[in-house]
Amino acid sequence: GGIDARAMETPRKIFAAARNTEEAGSLTIVATALIETGSRMDELIFQEFKGTGNMEMVLDRKISDQRIYPAIDIFLSGTRREELLLQAWELEKINLIRRGLAGHKPEEAIQRLLMFVKKFPTNTEMLKNIPG
Repeated sequence: GGIDARAMETPRKIFAAARNTEEAGSLTIVATALIETGSRMDELIFQEFKGTGNMEMVLDRKISDQRIYPAIDIFLSGTRREELLLQAWELEKINLIRRGLAGHKPEEAIQRLLMFVKKFPTNTEMLKNIPG
């Protein structure tokens, strides 16, 4: 039981549309995938499209079960080529946050990050208050 290669043509065209907007602004496409279901087909489809996006947000059931929202695994989530989106000082501060959270369980890390973020009116203010 494989998958017909033609079955993936339409989704590929849809996802490619996010990159084919010459001088016409930007198009954001959000797609979700349920993984770790035990289905080889689900895993095959996920692997086919993993890496085609600019960003991955991984939701974690353990975090959600603890009623921590958003239930994001911040270690597995991220933006590709974030250096193109952020100023150097912002990226440096974000990396300090990442290093500070390393070693924690994902549910502890997101909880600590959320408590820290809530102390500031904006992300910029938060980053400016990080020493270093």
